[in-house]
Amino acid sequence: MAKEFFDLLEAVKAQKNFKAVIFDMDGLVFDTERVFMEQLAVAMKERGYILTQEVYKKTLGTCGSKLKDIMYSEYGADYPVKECGDIAQSRVNMIAETTGLTVKPQIKELLIMLKEKRIPCTIASSTNSVYVAKYLEHAGLSGYFSEITGGEMVKYSKPEPDIFLMACEKLKMAPHEALVLEDSENGVKAAVAARIPVICVPDLKEPSNGVLKMAAAVVRRR
Repeated sequence: MAKEFFDLLEAVKAQKNFKAVIFDMDGLVFDTERVFMEQLAVAMKERGYILTQEVYKKTLGTCGSKLKDIMYSEYGADYPVKECGDIAQSRVNMIAETTGLTVKPQIKELLIMLKEKRIPCTIASSTNSVYVAKYLEHAGLSGYFSEITGGEMVKYSKPEPDIFLMACEKLKMAPHEALVLEDSENGVKAAVAARIPVICVPDLKEPSNGVLKMAAAVVRRR
């Protein structure tokens, strides 16, 4: 059974023997899941489609063919998945460059603590690495991450383990030497499949009890 924590820093400190931390980005570092959902809903409505929160939650942590399969099954093979996604992404980028994206609670404090301990941090996100780099730069967080692994770099997206395994390769570490921080079901499943201990920090969607039990710890932000 996963233990319950209310403090992200304490949950990380409680884990043993990790030499690096792999962060998801959307919903974990930034409050981007809600922002992207809102912009995607607008782009879809402009083209005659209605996005519900239930459908969007199914896509959390995915990209590429996995994302297409979900959206085609919901809206049919004619749904312009790339067009709507690109428009939503463009609008999120504009928000990041102007008003800025909200950094999730305790993330900056955790990054400072890990840097002081000389524990390397990396990002493994389903989002394209170009956008990840821009978001981190605009938020002043670039200096805390040694590597970025984006969704375009792997053939199979979460819940497959590919992106986390690649992140470990970049860190030159074995999977068991790392620690993953994730908010989504697909992300937790991917970390477990990669045999990396994972702390689950639920965001837009509450993972199932079965998935929560896979995690080394569960942190619910106040």
